[in-house]
Amino acid sequence: MELLLRDLSGSHEAKNHAISLASQLATIYLQAKRDMMTSPNTLTLLCAILLWLPLALYFTIFHHPSATSAAVSRKWMNFSPPPPSVDDPDDMDLFNRASQADPYPTRPGKKIAFLFMTTTPLYLAPLWELFFNQSGARGKYNIYIHADPWFKYNNPPFTGVFSDRVIPSSKPTSRNTPTLIAAARRLLAHALLDDSANDVFTLLSPTCIPLHSFSFTYRTLVTSTRSFIEALKNEATAEARWAVYGNNTMLPEVGLDQFRIGSQFWCLRRRHARMVVEDVRLWKKFRLPCKTRDACFPEESYFPTLLTMLDPNGVVPATLTHVNWQAVEDEEGHPYTYSGYEVGPKLIRWLRESRPKYGDLGINGSDMLVRGRRDPFLFARKFAPNCLESLMSLANNVLFTDQDT
Repeated sequence: MELLLRDLSGSHEAKNHAISLASQLATIYLQAKRDMMTSPNTLTLLCAILLWLPLALYFTIFHHPSATSAAVSRKWMNFSPPPPSVDDPDDMDLFNRASQADPYPTRPGKKIAFLFMTTTPLYLAPLWELFFNQSGARGKYNIYIHADPWFKYNNPPFTGVFSDRVIPSSKPTSRNTPTLIAAARRLLAHALLDDSANDVFTLLSPTCIPLHSFSFTYRTLVTSTRSFIEALKNEATAEARWAVYGNNTMLPEVGLDQFRIGSQFWCLRRRHARMVVEDVRLWKKFRLPCKTRDACFPEESYFPTLLTMLDPNGVVPATLTHVNWQAVEDEEGHPYTYSGYEVGPKLIRWLRESRPKYGDLGINGSDMLVRGRRDPFLFARKFAPNCLESLMSLANNVLFTDQDT
């Protein structure tokens, strides 16, 4: 019976083995029952009951779940536990090599590395194709894609400027896990190693759109000496997110007063990109599995916490990717998603005129750096696939025209 119960709590294969074992026990039980009918005695009856008990337990456990178990199952049905908190050997080799890259561009002609992290096709690729094919863009950018290797893409999965841009180390990712951090680090590592002219590294999702022309975007990013990464202190959810790995687990590496929250979409200078890929100290904390799902958003804390600890004066604590949280009624923590009927010049104008939320770093007076700033949003999300037609109609006369900026 002990063996059977151990099998029942194990893997799918173990459960199949348990079923087979239960079947054998049933056969023995039936034989004992026949023997008992032929020559009944107390010992035979007791043996039959003991042999049947594990089988009864099996059907009780697997075919009659309690109301509590059902409730827990519903709560966690969309929560994919993270992989074991052990570094992948391939990732370790990649990050070790990337950590040796020069922290500053070593070739003339600075470039922007556009890092697309996706688990789906790039439905808005035609709009981005127009963006990258604008006059003056050639030779000023590189594209890198982290794609889900489990997704059944078309063949070829990405075309045009996106052809052959998937990084070879792409791995499956899941929300509420450190896999999103690992994916972003892989993108940074490949971009650092691929082209020493890559100077700015911009993380994007498949629902992102550009809000300005390529020349305006390039000029804004390349002329800045600092990275743009939202880093908010004393947010209402800060303590819960800090403790989601277990009480005081983040200590001594990260105190609650050092913990930051911000958008996972950032624009990093090359020196900061290298800081991220060479980090071991904070990664060993943020790669740990969360105890609960509700406060588990490690990708929104790892990057701002790391960079404000290492170089607070080197970052502007704001994201340049606009998201709409005002119209959100999503209990899962997703920002608002625009649909095709909402897309028009008025929406684009409102997105451009919005001001980023600046974090108060509170370290060495660095918050003084953001007073009076009004950096432009360069990108926006989330836009549904059915927005493409409307966005394409606005591309040349609205999106890529900068007279109102």
